[in-house]
Amino acid sequence: MLSFPMLEYPRGKVYKEAYKDNNFAISDLNEGKLVLGDIVLSLEKAKEQSEEYGHSYLREVCYLTVHSVLHLLGYDHMEEEEKNIMRKREEEILERFNIIREK
Repeated sequence: MLSFPMLEYPRGKVYKEAYKDNNFAISDLNEGKLVLGDIVLSLEKAKEQSEEYGHSYLREVCYLTVHSVLHLLGYDHMEEEEKNIMRKREEEILERFNIIREK
């Protein structure tokens, strides 16, 4: 999984904090639409990881997609505090879609 963000965020800020009230720069827009960036996902690797982590292929693909989108929104996991915030957000989103960890 690779994410290629198109937006730059102030250090420690994510999309919802950095772009309150739709304060986008004209350079951030493409034909009037905000482009967050691109995601590359290896379905073969997702299959391997689903087996490695003992959960479904669907869960792994959904997890990687959510993880990638969060990167495009400015989340990161380099520092422990950032990692905890990102992991919590991932689980909240997956739970909303009823994509739960299998026991």
